[in-house]
Amino acid sequence: MSRHLGLYVDHEMTSPFAMAQHSAKVKALSKEISRRGVLLVATCLRVEVYGSATSLINIDRKVFSTFDYKQIEGTADITQRLAEIACGAHSQILGENYISDQLAKAVDLLDPNLPISQIGRLAIDIGRASRERQGFIASFNYDQIVRDIIADRFQNGELPDRLYMIGAGMLGRELIRSGLGERFRSTVVVTRNPKNLRRRLRPWTDIEVSLIRPAEMGAVREPRSIVVIATADVNDEYEAILRDALLRLEPCAIVDLSSIPLLSGEVARSLDYVTMYDEEFLRFVTNNNRRIAPKLSILCSDIKRSLNHKIILVP
Repeated sequence: MSRHLGLYVDHEMTSPFAMAQHSAKVKALSKEISRRGVLLVATCLRVEVYGSATSLINIDRKVFSTFDYKQIEGTADITQRLAEIACGAHSQILGENYISDQLAKAVDLLDPNLPISQIGRLAIDIGRASRERQGFIASFNYDQIVRDIIADRFQNGELPDRLYMIGAGMLGRELIRSGLGERFRSTVVVTRNPKNLRRRLRPWTDIEVSLIRPAEMGAVREPRSIVVIATADVNDEYEAILRDALLRLEPCAIVDLSSIPLLSGEVARSLDYVTMYDEEFLRFVTNNNRRIAPKLSILCSDIKRSLNHKIILVP
């Protein structure tokens, strides 16, 4: 039986922005890597590969480039790390809930009969259960951070106009489902494919949103509207369209949750523009992590205990 290995680099080993840039490049290889029977975990803050020793031959040159990476070996240690990732123990926002679904999507790309696929699914189950059991849940998750940033812009009881959500992926949809738009007159999702998104939103009978294409945004100035950017799928053409639309719109504020910020330079400075790398955002992250960090060692011990009971089921 082939031994299992893991190779990884994350935001704790380099700068978060450098990690995000590298991860964006590696994501383009996800299908190719999964066809080799390798689990690729490429999020904004990590690039990690797991599989049999034979499946990982020469993959380090393709995936890690000039980054120094760490190695982990053995089913138990790999399952432990993946479970810790699944519950947000290695996230920049400790206890955040989106990483679990990201990991599940990565596992879904694999042949379900592969041992590494079964290891990944077990790790996700263990991590999610431990997270709930130990209450390892971020008090300042992405939706709460955005709420507080919005509240800071409307401190005197003013009624905001529209909430614009740029991006119809998992993060954008979950932010809307969290009720982020309740304070606004209306919620508008900006998407390049309204027809496809409309089909996805059919089950949302209790949430009203309007759908527009990027070029339709900014017909008039809306200084009492807020824009949230929740997409990483931006090419040069799309970036130019969004930049021009935002300059026309002139919203009260823009909160950019992209790992690689959409705007830069003079354009960013001309608007009230908050990214995940700005002090305002990072203050919430620091407060959250200070509150939840004491639970970290207990959480990891809980995962290890669960793993000791179930490891015999792992190939």
